[in-house]
Amino acid sequence: MAEQRFGEWVAVRRHGDAGRVAELVLDRPKAMNAISTDMARAVTEACEALSGDRSVSCVVLTSTHERAFCVGADLKERNSFTDADLGRQRPYTRAAYTAVLELAMPSVASVHGFALGGGYELALACDVIVADPTAVVGLPEVTVGVIPGGGGTQLLPRRVGAARAAQLIFTGRRVPAAEALALGLVDVLAEEGQDRVEALALAARIAANSPVGLRAAKRAMRLGQGTDLRTGLDVEDAAWRTVAFSGDRAEGVAAFNEKRDPVWPGE
Repeated sequence: MAEQRFGEWVAVRRHGDAGRVAELVLDRPKAMNAISTDMARAVTEACEALSGDRSVSCVVLTSTHERAFCVGADLKERNSFTDADLGRQRPYTRAAYTAVLELAMPSVASVHGFALGGGYELALACDVIVADPTAVVGLPEVTVGVIPGGGGTQLLPRRVGAARAAQLIFTGRRVPAAEALALGLVDVLAEEGQDRVEALALAARIAANSPVGLRAAKRAMRLGQGTDLRTGLDVEDAAWRTVAFSGDRAEGVAAFNEKRDPVWPGE
């Protein structure tokens, strides 16, 4: 399993014979993966590299900490900030959340332990969230005088509806795994300690499909979300046209008719 480091606290590991599943690893265990300026830069750099890599079909976001996925912003770092420092940091942190959200291929978050504030926002930026029973998620930013600033005020209502998101954001409460599943805050509840295994298995199933198709399907869903139906169908049609005349489409049809597994050219 090859590993590439991005700064001190972020790594990318490739899985499978073709390396089509990439694991984006948050690896700052001494700080429970609290997001500092340097860590934010590393996340952005890693995501940009992954999006540009046509051999990657699915990304799994994981944590090396046993009791936390990510606890959000590095408040120890921020405690030393002036207002000007905080303003200068903002483009770096915003870029990190945006980079995860805009990964070109499907993404799966593997969550155990605490996923709070910016940590839960990293998970929300993924397409699917797999959690284990130890997971505790929430957006408690109003309890420390700010608001969710990594996409939480926009992504959570899209996931669970406006009223439910308002209740969770305005109270800042932490939600345990079983309730999080019931409310739609996470999508899959694995057995304890198996969130990473299950997320990687799901990613492998996703990555078996057409790389061109996966990227186009994700683009259509993301760009069409929130539009009216007619506009959304136009978005879908544009995405369809990018795959309909591709090598992947030709291979998929040929493999189906020849009753064999496809060998995707990825173009």
